[in-house]
Amino acid sequence: MIRSDWRILPPVPTDVLSSDELPPLLRQLLYNRGVRDVVQARAFLAADITSGGDPFALPDMDAAVSRIYRALLSSEKIAVYGDFDADGITSTVLLVEGLSLLGASVVPHIPHRINEGYGLRATSLDKLRQAGVSLVITCDSGITAIEEVRYAQKIGLDVIVTDHHLPLSSLPRACAVVNPKRKDSRYPFPDLAGVGVAYKLLEALFWGTRRRNEVDKFLDLVALGTIADMSPLLGENRYLVKRGLDLLRLGQRPGLCELVRRAGLGLESITAETVSWVLGPRLNSAGRLDEAIPSYDLLVTKDVAEAGRLAEELERRNVERQQLTKSVLSSVRAIIQETEVTSPVLFAGGEEYPPGVVGLVAGKLVEEFYRPVCIIKKGDGMCRGSARSIPEFDLMTALEQCADLLIEFGGHSRAAGFTVSSQKLPEFESRMRDLASRQLRGLNLRPHITIDAEVPLSSLNRSVYDTIQQLAPFGVGNPVPVLLSRRVRLVESRRMGGDGEHLHLKLRDKSAVWQAVGFGLGRLESGLGPYVDVVYDFDLDRWRGEERLRLNLLGVAPSQ
Repeated sequence: MIRSDWRILPPVPTDVLSSDELPPLLRQLLYNRGVRDVVQARAFLAADITSGGDPFALPDMDAAVSRIYRALLSSEKIAVYGDFDADGITSTVLLVEGLSLLGASVVPHIPHRINEGYGLRATSLDKLRQAGVSLVITCDSGITAIEEVRYAQKIGLDVIVTDHHLPLSSLPRACAVVNPKRKDSRYPFPDLAGVGVAYKLLEALFWGTRRRNEVDKFLDLVALGTIADMSPLLGENRYLVKRGLDLLRLGQRPGLCELVRRAGLGLESITAETVSWVLGPRLNSAGRLDEAIPSYDLLVTKDVAEAGRLAEELERRNVERQQLTKSVLSSVRAIIQETEVTSPVLFAGGEEYPPGVVGLVAGKLVEEFYRPVCIIKKGDGMCRGSARSIPEFDLMTALEQCADLLIEFGGHSRAAGFTVSSQKLPEFESRMRDLASRQLRGLNLRPHITIDAEVPLSSLNRSVYDTIQQLAPFGVGNPVPVLLSRRVRLVESRRMGGDGEHLHLKLRDKSAVWQAVGFGLGRLESGLGPYVDVVYDFDLDRWRGEERLRLNLLGVAPSQ
């Protein structure tokens, strides 16, 4: 018997992935990630250049390259129009630096989250035109900017859109719209991040020059943006991120070196998890609270002193962002627990919610309540919302069914933003609840842990760890493998932390003794018997030159 909130994946069939070169645990882990034959397994584990697609297979790539070459030949001034999150910032740096190598006159424009908002804006386009810009290249934005692209053309600006968000039924009438999620796209991998699409544009531009191999130097940016934007680490993204992490560890950007140092890490310890939990939030922090230019400057600076100053500023802003998120989360949780907890989609709105953290708060509440969550900053006549969802409810499909009520919207199936008039907000909330109620009816909506495999705790060792690491880098679509061990002897248990919120266990299975720490699991200590079932992942802890394997406890229960 297994707990209802522990969901163990089905075992790999005996006739699937049967090969002497694949150990049983690796077979199971590959099967859980959708790999069904040995050829696919080899490609997944290699994550080499053969995973990459031809950039000219992306829609409108020929037109984009042609228009940019024309701008280069005629010395036109180009603006790269990015976004204020890590994906948008890394995309902007990549295109500005890459186009500069090709001899372009290029300037960055990263919109201010509060003063401008997400995506193309007419006022910003006016300023760029007045500054002598004739070509605007968007990155990580623009796919829904139909009216804004029309306005750009009216004032004499050509626009090339590069984006990875889901298109609407109509596309902007730009010079080119490069997006692997277009319905007419023949590109083999649709899940590139915004920085991944920007990289493919640069790759296409460099293919026609003698500097073709230089494009690889930007893969550190691709890794940063792809991981921070929570794009699936499968297919081509695995190759791009794996190569990019290698470059990050070389420390070729002084700003990132300083950011890593101030976070108490070493370059050699950078992994996808490090980027996700440490570097990504710090790069995002500037744009969440004010303007994102400090993060852009940190990535491009060659000056060590400036790098230190900028890294310190991002560290400070990240602490401020954490405090603000905690405060808003507490406020919104109280509202939801009082009025919304039984609703199929959870809503909270207020005039005081900072737009830079509402998405983070929504994400945390999705994890807690396992419901779609919409948090809305109310304003005079207009409201801006940020939504996060669960796999069972597609946000973009739902928002498209509310399109007649919305001023604008965009995003992904699990994360989206929207703008709605105050007058239509009640009808929008009612329709979203109705859509969610019908789509989620009869489902057991509760947080759960997905378990990759059941193994004896005594079987774990460095060899097993190395086997699991063949699947790295880990992230969305390819999570860190989670294991279950049953009937393990509980030698010792104690609560940790100032308020006892964490749990420390000492476990024994045969002659093997393990230490396990479960963050936020202190409440589970009471009621544990002499034998327990444990769910965990395990990694390598490096401290003062020493390495040791440790268990990260995800769940524990008395053995049946």
